[in-house]
Amino acid sequence: MNQEAQSLAVKRAQVEFHNFASLGEPDRAFRVYAEENVRRGAVIRNHLEFLGNMTPYLEIGANAGHSSYMLSNEFGADGFASDLSDDSLRHGIALMDKWGLQKAPVRITADALHLPFADNSLRCVMAFQMLSQFMNIESIFIEVKRVLAPGGVFLFAEEPLRRKLSMRLYRCPYWETMKPWERKLYEWGLLGYLVRDVIGAAQEEGFGIRQNHSMELRDWHELIARHFAEHEYEVFVPERGWGERVVKNIARRVDKHGSDWVPARLLGGTLAAACKKAGPAIDVDADAPFESRLRCPDCDAGLHLDAEHSLCCDRCEYTAPIEGGVYNLLRSADKKELYPGDRGDVIDFSTPAHAQHLGEGWYELEGVYGNKYRWIGATAHARLTNLRDVPQRIRIRGHAHANLFASGAAPRISVTVNGVPLKTWDLERTGLFILEADIPSAPEYAIKIDASPTWQAPPDDRTFSVNLSMIRLDPRD
Repeated sequence: MNQEAQSLAVKRAQVEFHNFASLGEPDRAFRVYAEENVRRGAVIRNHLEFLGNMTPYLEIGANAGHSSYMLSNEFGADGFASDLSDDSLRHGIALMDKWGLQKAPVRITADALHLPFADNSLRCVMAFQMLSQFMNIESIFIEVKRVLAPGGVFLFAEEPLRRKLSMRLYRCPYWETMKPWERKLYEWGLLGYLVRDVIGAAQEEGFGIRQNHSMELRDWHELIARHFAEHEYEVFVPERGWGERVVKNIARRVDKHGSDWVPARLLGGTLAAACKKAGPAIDVDADAPFESRLRCPDCDAGLHLDAEHSLCCDRCEYTAPIEGGVYNLLRSADKKELYPGDRGDVIDFSTPAHAQHLGEGWYELEGVYGNKYRWIGATAHARLTNLRDVPQRIRIRGHAHANLFASGAAPRISVTVNGVPLKTWDLERTGLFILEADIPSAPEYAIKIDASPTWQAPPDDRTFSVNLSMIRLDPRD
């Protein structure tokens, strides 16, 4: 329990990633969310008898809340969707419009390590594809067990199982940014024998999100047995091409029960588990007002709604207004760090105030909400102000188009700060990139970004290199 579960730097990266990615490409996001709900809905149905009454439920790490909307509309449950990113939760209104939904969960910005819920206040907690983003997963189990009523169920799914049969040479990106030889090995079912952890983890890692893919099936079982009285499992083992299909079939024959336990140890995959808290089930009033289940993030006292529908602490001065349908119930110190508002050390292209920090070299603003960006040519200038008396790092987020690689020249980005060259990066793949480097102490930073090669897309006569969507200063870890 001594290992830090999630650092503040990782939480910043989580907020940034979900703000950026949750609905940055709407058509793709709606498709992915619908596909995830089909899979997750099937898992829930397989464990319905074990789950029992799911009201009130809480989904942690809900992203845009799409699976919580499924719980409310398809399964008739009432409850809460929580995520560290309030921007991603605000996209729920788009989901309701797109899918014609009638019911919505209560949306709450919350830290899964410090849930703003009273002890024994919930019947069901769900988590999909989020536990592996904590270095100490047991800390989440402890917090979930606290808020669950006796007899309540923790259902989690899509958690990676560490595979033994892998050389773990490097982290491979998603299919869209794989190189041709990687795609071929992926289709044959051979890529997993070479790469580290989970295919696609490189994108989150590049954002600064740390991934914990150290858990084998036995480790998950020991953790669950330590905290919950009963459990049900589902194991999903991949069959990508002949390279994994052959090994999976052999491993099933070796398994004394003919199950997927041995295949999962060898090839990895994902785990779904329904875990029941010990003790006789107690009545959780399904009709109680939602605020009665909450507690103050700062002092743990109860919360009440005022005349403006803000959540207010019964003891201290903590207040959380409803903004865009979302209550931000992070602890005050975390809220100040993760949601600083417009400030001189952040250039977020999705906020109107970003333009005042830009100098020469930027084209007009493009993109959709949460994914705004500006193209640059060979050079662009910006300015940041140092607002912290601590060592700083610069963090630049951008996107490399396929045309950047078309000439055969190695794409390169160089950054100069206050007239002094800072660092040069070579880009290996198309798609998202994150550049980070320590910078010397100074009250202000004049930033120059050089990118090459440049390209054109006739009939547009502009010269392009990359596009950028955020430049910021962060304290060093």
